[in-house]
Amino acid sequence: MSGAEPGPGVASLALTTTGAGSTRDLARRLAGLLGAGDLLVLDGPLGAGKTTFTQGLGEGLGVRGPVASPTFVISRVHPSEAGGPALVHVDAYRLGGGADIDDLDLDSDLSDAVMVVEWGRDVVEQLSDSHLLVELSRATGAEDARPEQPLRPSQSTQPEQDTAAGDGEEFDEPRALTLTFVGPRWDDARIRAVREALGGAASTTTTEGREA
Repeated sequence: MSGAEPGPGVASLALTTTGAGSTRDLARRLAGLLGAGDLLVLDGPLGAGKTTFTQGLGEGLGVRGPVASPTFVISRVHPSEAGGPALVHVDAYRLGGGADIDDLDLDSDLSDAVMVVEWGRDVVEQLSDSHLLVELSRATGAEDARPEQPLRPSQSTQPEQDTAAGDGEEFDEPRALTLTFVGPRWDDARIRAVREALGGAASTTTTEGREA
């Protein structure tokens, strides 16, 4: 399938968390509304909390852990321990194009799992006609960075493993998140349910009059 691009009628939710714990909690609540076939595309600079967010999703889905950055293995599958869908956790940082994506056979994984792709923007949207784009950033104005060159497997530092929010490390700075709902899987009723589940953390923005 060709991926859907944000455009008229696409709804977004703007949220703010206070640190690692509330970022995980937000994702945990969101996980209760996800099901097999859902594709989440995570975008944001180093230290934004992409892996921390994914850990919350894993907790909410009740999958076997621990959930950590899959940088060197590219993809990890976490089976459900609660009778629900598995969590497929992908790091697209080193994926260079369509051939790499095809080699991972992500299409078949997506049909019976929730798939989360870090660094996935403009890389994996073609896997489905619908996706949830989750953009994370530091809300304090602290400088974010992304390496100018991809890190090699021999190097000890991983793209998501930084001084602020690595695999399981805590951070106490606020994070700004924007959830953008793209495609037919995210109809008005489902978006409304997400907004209600996330409670007071969410302020709503829409385009072209779409109600969230």
